[in-house]
Amino acid sequence: MPKPNPFHVCATCIHFRAYKEDGGTRYMCARLGFDTQPSYRFDCWVPKDQVVKLMEKRGWKS
Repeated sequence: MPKPNPFHVCATCIHFRAYKEDGGTRYMCARLGFDTQPSYRFDCWVPKDQVVKLMEKRGWKS
């Protein structure tokens, strides 16, 4: 069984958005259109460019 990818979380996805609001920060998936959290994982994950570079540097495949 392959090791889980430590980079695969919402916060590293191109669709992840953070909005400052009164009372805190709101995290949202722009692709799916609903609230999320930085540590959540979904199958639609598309890593940001800098994450892809870091993954390649550390020997992971996207």
